[in-house]
Amino acid sequence: MNLFIIAGFVGPQEVIIILIIVLLLFGGRKIPELMKGLGKGMKEFKNATKEDEPEKSKSKTEKIDS
Repeated sequence: MNLFIIAGFVGPQEVIIILIIVLLLFGGRKIPELMKGLGKGMKEFKNATKEDEPEKSKSKTEKIDS
């Protein structure tokens, strides 16, 4: 609840300031590499969750058949 209230106070000026600080900290060359790594991580997570779903449905059908 507190996070929602705090997030409500972040306006466009604050977002721009935060982006400038991130740019200064990581530099222009490092940010695309960070985003690429984040994208790969998200893709691996999606693939892992998709692989778990057939196992769950398979175990449910085995329980029904038994």
